Amino acid sequence: MARLRRKACIALFLFTLFIFGTMMGLRTLKPTDGFSDLAPGLELMPFGEQAEKRSASSDVISQPLGTANVAEQTKVYYDLHVFYYMWYGNPKFDNNYIHWDHVMVPHWDPKISASYPKGRHSPPEDIGSSFYPELGPYSSKDPEVLEEHMRQLRTAAIGVLVLSWYPPGTADENGEAVENLVPLVLDAAHRYDIKVAFHIQPYKGRDDRTLHENIKYIIDNFGSHSAFYRYKTSTGKNLPFFYIYDSYLTPPESWANLLTVTGSHSIRNTPYDAVFIGLLVEEGHKHDILTAGYDGIYTYFASNGFSFGSSHQNWKTIKSFCDTNNLMFVPSVGPGYIDTSIRPWNNHNTRNRVNGKYYETALQAALTVRPEIVSITSFNEWHEGTQIEKAVPKKTATRLYLDYLPHQSDLYLVLTRKWAEHFNKEKEQWLM
Repeated sequence: MARLRRKACIALFLFTLFIFGTMMGLRTLKPTDGFSDLAPGLELMPFGEQAEKRSASSDVISQPLGTANVAEQTKVYYDLHVFYYMWYGNPKFDNNYIHWDHVMVPHWDPKISASYPKGRHSPPEDIGSSFYPELGPYSSKDPEVLEEHMRQLRTAAIGVLVLSWYPPGTADENGEAVENLVPLVLDAAHRYDIKVAFHIQPYKGRDDRTLHENIKYIIDNFGSHSAFYRYKTSTGKNLPFFYIYDSYLTPPESWANLLTVTGSHSIRNTPYDAVFIGLLVEEGHKHDILTAGYDGIYTYFASNGFSFGSSHQNWKTIKSFCDTNNLMFVPSVGPGYIDTSIRPWNNHNTRNRVNGKYYETALQAALTVRPEIVSITSFNEWHEGTQIEKAVPKKTATRLYLDYLPHQSDLYLVLTRKWAEHFNKEKEQWLM
């Protein structure tokens, strides 16, 4: 009997030692992404750890991940929007690389700027991104790339592609005009039951009058396309849906000329009426957006803590303001953030992906405020490392790119689909 007790004590001691060693190992475990920690105050909480606040199953995201099952890709959700960029080019389709060769933006303080590299990236081995796309440095004009993007969006259950848009003949300072690609995007989206909304970018001279012309142009040219996204309002109208990036650059009094019923050239109750969503960066922007006549607010940035709007902890306050003032709140979630390939001095805004946990936390924060629509930053903004598009490991003589290991290249597509299904189950509960 004493011998048995001695054996039991030894076994118990060894088991305790094993548990202790395991816990110490977990405490020292580092994420494989290789860059900075989560933003201060970011609460790393997978779905399921707030089960007392919700009624649906809590194991939607935090389970083993594999390649998405094609048989399950039969549905997309139109309350899930993703920001999409068609500004990429390569020699095969565009005679040269576009955007993949992005310049390294100097810091505004010359003394700080002097400490960081300058010049342009040199594709295909050296691109303006900390990750490397599975498709390589592709061209947005490549029909095979466009088709593959739609397949990935379908895999992720995303129903609305929000297209970054500049007026015909204009582009961002690092790109070229791509207005001729819009019909191709619409046609490709239609083949996958995906809708297309427009994300109107700032350009020289943009104001309430030029935006009025932009809206007329977009609706006249693309409004009848079957893939053109229209949102059904509470009054039963099916209206186009526009995100206005950097809307705060124009005074709210000017926007009110266009967006309020009494404005000098009001678009309201005309054939060009639409749902307009303004960007909130600073807290005061919510009052400006209301004065301007916008229909809602979005936050865009994927770096938690970067701005008032992008900070998850503020979303409850923003949502409350929106509810009080009959505005829509569209929080923007992202898988992480790293733009040091083009802004090498901006490491303090980097947000570690933590193998998908950062994304889960953002999704949970969005779900908590019960939004009608959630936007994702982004599908393919590779410069800022916010992409959910497939990425692969890549090492060159001069660079080691980040990747999604130990998961597969479709990690963020699978996470998005699982969360989309969970989000819609939750919405059914809210409406009961």
